Amino acid sequence: MTEIDANIDGLVPAWLTLPDIAEELGVEVTRVRQLVKEGQLIAVRRGENKALHVPADFIQDGKVVKGLVGTLTLLKDDGFTDEEMLEWLFTADDTLPGTPARALRENRGTEVKRRAQALAV
Repeated sequence: MTEIDANIDGLVPAWLTLPDIAEELGVEVTRVRQLVKEGQLIAVRRGENKALHVPADFIQDGKVVKGLVGTLTLLKDDGFTDEEMLEWLFTADDTLPGTPARALRENRGTEVKRRAQALAV
């Protein structure tokens, strides 16, 4: 959990605090912290008070977006830092089309994971 780079911060359309995430998921904040610790979510420090924030696109319909955890695992195994993962997930790719994060939300996780695996080659 590091402070976010301004360029990456600008790529992410919306952020949620850990209490916001807990409310969306219907769990305690301690559970959200555990999800971050386990690498199932990425949280970064941002804003004036340096509070932890998670990209809002990682949560949909009261759950962590399907395919996100597997994608994060692949990217981490490829040696990506949290910042590099955020940059990759939120950078538009015309061949996808859109961003990998948006593709995950649209249930196109197989293609996103395929591309994440290809990064290791």
